[in-house]
Amino acid sequence: MAEQKTIVFKVSDNIKEKMIDYYKDMVTGKPPYSIFQVKDYDCVTTLYESGKVMFQGIGADIEANMWKDLEMHFNNRNIDNEIKEKDNKEDDKTYYYYDAIGSDEVGTGDYFGPIIVTATLVKKETRKLLEDLKIMDSKKMTDDKIRRCAPILMKKIPYVTFNLSNTKFNELTKKGFNMNKIKAILHNKVLYELSNKEKDNYHKIIIDQFTSPRSYFTYLKQENITDKVTKITFLTKGESKHLSVAAASVISRFLFLEEMDKLSQKYGINIPKGASTEVDKVAKEILNKYGKNELLKITKINFKNTEKILNN
Repeated sequence: MAEQKTIVFKVSDNIKEKMIDYYKDMVTGKPPYSIFQVKDYDCVTTLYESGKVMFQGIGADIEANMWKDLEMHFNNRNIDNEIKEKDNKEDDKTYYYYDAIGSDEVGTGDYFGPIIVTATLVKKETRKLLEDLKIMDSKKMTDDKIRRCAPILMKKIPYVTFNLSNTKFNELTKKGFNMNKIKAILHNKVLYELSNKEKDNYHKIIIDQFTSPRSYFTYLKQENITDKVTKITFLTKGESKHLSVAAASVISRFLFLEEMDKLSQKYGINIPKGASTEVDKVAKEILNKYGKNELLKITKINFKNTEKILNN
């Protein structure tokens, strides 16, 4: 079950008017003594005639923060000093002990190499294995350790992974997809597949939060995706709060490294990760040796690197 939260505070008259205008095309109801109510995937927002506003749901804090920021900007008013909050969210530490499916991705900041998203299931009986291997966020592990540990994880725990090639990534960006939309679609894909394979074998589904829950579900709605997971717990730094997210990060990184090895072997040059000036040098070398079309097949062409490489 997704974690619910209720936040209530009173808005100033000028912010009240801004809320009415902002939500006017999203109104889904009008409870007694209210001006409007908006029900979305992750938050129910109700503005009352008294000026009190109530946010309820897993996205309550994110939705409320927008209006708290406006109160500070326009009225120099710190809502956090006044707010009435009932937080039913469990302490982040308690997530660690659930049987949970978690997902994470790699490759989104790399000019070369695909985007790889993985979902894993970590249960009580497999937690000790991951603890013994000292599994954590892949960014905190060396590539050598990832190459040693990931194959063990892939044999011992259920997982689903998806590899988005740069050719496909470039097609999506040309259609107007931003990175967060692409990530939302891919996370949903692996989470949906694994949760259906592992029905009744987990308590929670956790995403390492990269966008607001509202935006996440809006991206899925825009593409008319009906096979989706909706009961999700969005956690910042999720890889430090549940081993399923950390394991997903490690497996994704391992598969990414394998893809980078294949590229390096194919083009006879050690292709670096990231999007640095060193990456630009290697890309220029590939451009000169194999041509523009070949370069654009294996890179994310919406990165600023492309313009520098092609114009210098």
